[in-house]
Amino acid sequence: MKNKYDIIVVGGGTAGCACAYTSAKLGMSTLLIERNSFLGGTMTSALVTPAMNTKTNEKLNYNFYELLMDMLNKIGGQITYPDGNIGWFNPELMKIVLDNIMSEAGVDVLFDTEVFDVIRSKNKIKGILLEDAVIKNIDNTETIYGDNINNNKTMLSEFIETKYLVDGTGDAKIFEKINHEFLNNFEKNINYQPNNLRFMMSGINIKEFSDWIMELDPDREVTTSYTVDGETHLSTAYTWDKGKNWALEPVFRSGIDEGLITKEDSNYFQLFSIPKMPATLGFNCPRIYTDKPFNPLNIIERSRALKQGREAIYRLSNFMIKKFKGFENAYISSIANSLGVRVSNRIKGKYVYTIDDLRSGKRFENPVLVSKYPVDIHSSKQGKSVLEKQEIEYMLPVESLMSCEYNNLFAVGRCISADFLSQGALRIIPSCFAMGEGLAKYLA
Repeated sequence: MKNKYDIIVVGGGTAGCACAYTSAKLGMSTLLIERNSFLGGTMTSALVTPAMNTKTNEKLNYNFYELLMDMLNKIGGQITYPDGNIGWFNPELMKIVLDNIMSEAGVDVLFDTEVFDVIRSKNKIKGILLEDAVIKNIDNTETIYGDNINNNKTMLSEFIETKYLVDGTGDAKIFEKINHEFLNNFEKNINYQPNNLRFMMSGINIKEFSDWIMELDPDREVTTSYTVDGETHLSTAYTWDKGKNWALEPVFRSGIDEGLITKEDSNYFQLFSIPKMPATLGFNCPRIYTDKPFNPLNIIERSRALKQGREAIYRLSNFMIKKFKGFENAYISSIANSLGVRVSNRIKGKYVYTIDDLRSGKRFENPVLVSKYPVDIHSSKQGKSVLEKQEIEYMLPVESLMSCEYNNLFAVGRCISADFLSQGALRIIPSCFAMGEGLAKYLA
């Protein structure tokens, strides 16, 4: 590890990994800092698989995403679903592949590490201090670093200088440290979105379950099943929202009537198969139910949600064992390490991207992504979720990744400078990959 880099990326999730890899491949000395013991962010720690399809033919800044999925495919950890979505991946093998490609690109990676402070001078970031860093005074006494550097102090090796600093933490933790302005601080009536806590179940007879669910549900926009590389891969869903004839509705109703699950447990349910896990399914649920706005930045509320999620997972697992064909010998095999957070902090950037920009397909000189993914806003209230399909492609400008206060500070991922509604379309994995790659190309 060096004491000076061209670019430091904090947060080794989707956008952060794409930014770090691309920066290094373009010749920039790159440090990637991750608080977990593995890379991948929500893909690995929150078990967010598969990646959703951007639904566009223009693949702007798509190189890292395609490379990652190609390398996963070579070890059996990726399939392309027959609808054309390349984003079906194995989250455990994802950790290994991300290690390999960062090493191949020459990215220095620090695991189990957090940034202690950010060193600034006027409108420029000078560097960072790693967690628990100290400053040695001239008289050899040590002082924990505060907000300013005094002339009689010299930095130890924990200070790392950088030309560019990129926040890929999801919650914009670097921006929080410097008391940067956030959009969510002044937008009114923002209820965030409910989080979920994903899990996996193993010991499932996938073929038996597939036959059962495909016969139960004729709606191929909800339930699909295919044989890919000799294995059965499938998806199905149910929500408590009205207006759609959900095939699983009577099954869930019986589970509620019998006391296996609560009504709130049925508010959102979705499952997917996982490559290289032939007897395992991954669940995009439970969606954490709250009767009042939930703030994912509040550690007390976040802690309560984790406990509530695990309780719901236990109920749902027992419900499926009793009600779903092929689940007779199933068991919980994994619970996500972290909540699936859809939106939290959003920075105020040099350009605030709006829902009007998205809906109109506004064009920009320096776009970092192109997509047609719907505006996807989840709600804990029955019938209040939004899925607004887009008929035209939209793009996000690089200026929405730039700090409005510091000229070498940037954000990538779900914390970018976008209003609440547009962020609900921009937050998906392929778009976050594109943000990271696009920013790296812009800076190089």
